[in-house]
Amino acid sequence: MDKQTFWQLIETARTDAAAGAGEVEDAVAQRAAELLAARPHAEIAAAQQVLWDLLAESYRSPLWAAAYVINGGCSDDGFDYFRGWLLTQGRAVFDAALADPDSLAEHPAVREAAAEGLELWDEEALSIAWSAYESATGRELPAESFTISYPPLDPSWDFDFDDAAELASRLPRLSALFDDA
Repeated sequence: MDKQTFWQLIETARTDAAAGAGEVEDAVAQRAAELLAARPHAEIAAAQQVLWDLLAESYRSPLWAAAYVINGGCSDDGFDYFRGWLLTQGRAVFDAALADPDSLAEHPAVREAAAEGLELWDEEALSIAWSAYESATGRELPAESFTISYPPLDPSWDFDFDDAAELASRLPRLSALFDDA
């Protein structure tokens, strides 16, 4: 399992979830786990490392600030769950958000969250491989299947995210969207 294959899995799950009944966002992680469970056990286990690598790649202060604006606050766990939601949006949205977190102001779900006072997070997305492995084997994913290593956060973004003026200067579109909400 490599990143490209993982993203293909997410895109297929998004397509399948959109074709089914109910909320797409709630179904993507579940469908991805179902699709992954049909693959060889070693590939399922390897998917967990890919997922953690993507989480590490997205462990960035500017994205955390965006999650803080979008969700009206964001704890450590909340940031994990927000990045889980971001993974379920697919590679294009994920990559765009990493390049420019303020670009999330144009995402339909973010606009809906602002209008409806919703939070965006998906805890289940963090356990796609865990769920798939357990479904396929009846056992827990072996701990040695993955390692977790987050990079240090950007010190230039080390400010109080409750400072609305500072957030507005760094994330103007998101700040304006959620100020209007």
